[in-house]
Amino acid sequence: MKVSNLKFRKVKNTVFKTIVFSFAIIACSPLVLILFSIIKQGISSIDLNFLLNLPKPVGETGGGIANAFIGSLLLIVISSVISIPIGISIGIYVNEFSKNRLTYFIKLCVDILQGTPSVVIGMIGYLWVVKQMGTFSALSGGVALSIMMLPIIISTTEETLKLLPYSLKESSYALGIPYYATILKVVLPAGLNGIVTGIMLSVARIAGETAPLLFTAFGNPFMNFNILKPVASLPQAVFVYATSPYKEWHSLAWGAAFVLIAFILFLNIIAKVISKRWKVEF
Repeated sequence: MKVSNLKFRKVKNTVFKTIVFSFAIIACSPLVLILFSIIKQGISSIDLNFLLNLPKPVGETGGGIANAFIGSLLLIVISSVISIPIGISIGIYVNEFSKNRLTYFIKLCVDILQGTPSVVIGMIGYLWVVKQMGTFSALSGGVALSIMMLPIIISTTEETLKLLPYSLKESSYALGIPYYATILKVVLPAGLNGIVTGIMLSVARIAGETAPLLFTAFGNPFMNFNILKPVASLPQAVFVYATSPYKEWHSLAWGAAFVLIAFILFLNIIAKVISKRWKVEF
């Protein structure tokens, strides 16, 4: 009886492992197929000219995405400068004063903002910045993208700080270190791993957003470093090239998509390296 019971349990264990493994393969398959398609279609367009040249006019062969790549970097820098200090500060406040009424209201706003469609945020950026300035600009695009970054940064900062043992702060207070120094020099470094991960998740989200940029940054066929002027971006370049009737531009769209995916992967690798180096053991 015991032998048959043991065999039955082993069979159930094997069946369960097979089911879990099968579902894992099914879950990963779309990602693998998407990456395979982008690499297969886009890598043939990648060369030095494609990365360093500006777009060519319609009818001319060649051209590149240098302006779009620089524009995406500019937009990410602007949005990060705006959202990272604000997001981390709010995350600290929500964690430190979790039973406050204002904290409840902040969490509610964060949840609503996280579910807001990107096209709506683009319209808000248009109303708040573009109409006030009278022109599309990299600044308006950065503001729109920073709004999208905030919920992720706030949530990850709060959740990371919640995982830290309270003994860290108690030890700091026992040594006579003031509250602000405890937060800046003890709590934040200890939670840097999770905070950086949250920042990179937010950057990965906005790096591929197109809708907000159509309302704000708009696009620019030339190289531009002025944040008060329209600027190109990789998602906008993919959108324009992919929806065009020209076969050559379709190849450029695949190439731009490949660069965008590679760029996001690079950012995630850098984040892992930085977070591992500065991780505090306790």
